[in-house]
Amino acid sequence: MSIFVVDTNVPIIANGSEPHASLQCRLHCVERISRLIKSDIIAIDDGYAIILEYRTYLKSTGQPGVGDAFLRWILTNYANPRRCHRVKITPVRSARLYKEFPLDAGLKAFDPSDRKFVAVSIAHKKHPIILEAIDRGWWIHRTALGAHSVEVCFLCEREIRSAAALHPRRGKKRLTTLRRGRKSRAS
Repeated sequence: MSIFVVDTNVPIIANGSEPHASLQCRLHCVERISRLIKSDIIAIDDGYAIILEYRTYLKSTGQPGVGDAFLRWILTNYANPRRCHRVKITPVRSARLYKEFPLDAGLKAFDPSDRKFVAVSIAHKKHPIILEAIDRGWWIHRTALGAHSVEVCFLCEREIRSAAALHPRRGKKRLTTLRRGRKSRAS
């Protein structure tokens, strides 16, 4: 069993809710989420920040998509330490947002909403890999993250390389667009 932290765009894409993701990218996300549900461990924060973000974009009923089933699986296994590691991260009143997030000039522009995933990976004793799909902010900051032992697995590497090359300084515009279009999706 491997342990993973999962960025929100992976189950969103597995659901087919991201129009900018290719079919191949969606299939990679579906396969990885399905494998995680079947035999791996998820690491999330013990303060529900990650679950609250998932609930913004996914249906807790577990239907109709694989991403929705992923959220339902987490909610079902939240108290099961063999499938879900709840990691304590410390919120702070600063731009870092979490004490565990590195103080590093190279990460100053890293998306604040993604810092919880990094904090969980760093705070977990085994530093699990973070699964990421097409958010180019992760790609742009991969070297700075790696300097702090944060490993990111890019499930849609070809797409993220292209997006980062075309728009090297743009952040999470796609996910923000999804949020505006799906205000009532949380269940």
